[in-house]
Amino acid sequence: MRNSSRSEVDPFIVMDVMQAAARAEAAGRHIIHMEVGQPGTGAPKGAAAALTTAMDQGSLGYTVALGIPELRARVARMYGEWYNVDLDPNRVVITSGSSGAFILAFTALFDSGDRVGIGAPGYPSYRQILGALGMVPVDLPTAAENRYQPVPADFANMDLRGLMVASPANPTGTMLDRPALSALIGACHETGASFISDEIYHGVEYEKKAVTALEVTDECYVINSFSKYFSMTGWRVGWMVVPEDQVRVVERIAQNMFICAPHASQVAALAAMDCDDELQANMDVYRANRALMLDGLPKAGFDRIAPPDGAFYVYADVSEITQDSRALAADILEKAGVAVTPGLDFDPLRGHTTLRFSYARSTADIRDGLERLSAYMKTR
Repeated sequence: MRNSSRSEVDPFIVMDVMQAAARAEAAGRHIIHMEVGQPGTGAPKGAAAALTTAMDQGSLGYTVALGIPELRARVARMYGEWYNVDLDPNRVVITSGSSGAFILAFTALFDSGDRVGIGAPGYPSYRQILGALGMVPVDLPTAAENRYQPVPADFANMDLRGLMVASPANPTGTMLDRPALSALIGACHETGASFISDEIYHGVEYEKKAVTALEVTDECYVINSFSKYFSMTGWRVGWMVVPEDQVRVVERIAQNMFICAPHASQVAALAAMDCDDELQANMDVYRANRALMLDGLPKAGFDRIAPPDGAFYVYADVSEITQDSRALAADILEKAGVAVTPGLDFDPLRGHTTLRFSYARSTADIRDGLERLSAYMKTR
């Protein structure tokens, strides 16, 4: 059958690396996973207990497209607790992970052919989802002096219909402070471009709290998920906050595209939001892992890195080692048994000289992985 031009999206390279690692494990090898941004912990115990109770009490089925009211209200309350933002629960939309939220946001805001700016390096699925929807992703090559975050000068006079930013960012873990975020929002408002803030790594911060775009303006889309801080990747549940006049727009699209986010996941997510002790224990692991990475990677030979403010990644410039990050990642997997992600996933133009290392797994795995990387680099 003939395929559409929209289907011509690039593969998500990290998933290809993950598959290669799985094949190695199936062959009996022990692989250290530094490729995928998946917490080594599962959902909080309170989340699983709440779902068990709900299943014992009755069947789970469709919810309204915007999500169960209790979860929407709890998400809104979180913005008061974390950021001192008074948020109307009616502006909260529960989604099938952040991926579902991206599809809803892009469909609601942009027409086919619209140009949408995304920082490079950046999460690769922004680019691929935009392309699959018939829109035009515009890479904005970010600079090291701006900590690999976009600034208004990067998209001046580019006639963009929208700008997508992430803070903390994937793959770098760098964050936008309030002045930097305000400057980007102001530049978008001046040109009539829509502003979308990916805040999926909020809660996973180290030196300071991340700033939500809702502290600056209500005229934006904010996207988040239970996958990272709440350690619920496989549950496929997230949320978005939209302006009041956008709620019905998004609702109509969600009704038709998704019906609703999984009811079971919504029940679990509601309980997860009150599992503070367990979630902070996870953060203690990330803090320890981050310290190990910032010490161990330079010692191993990966010394050109941007220290992460948040998330659980280190992005390294390996241009002095290779001009082919994909081949280097494959060699590291083969010879060291460590799965890492080539930068081509995040920056098609410059990613051939970068690698991303994830430290979301156990501290024992991170320590072992660093020892393997050090031994590998000594043999090059």
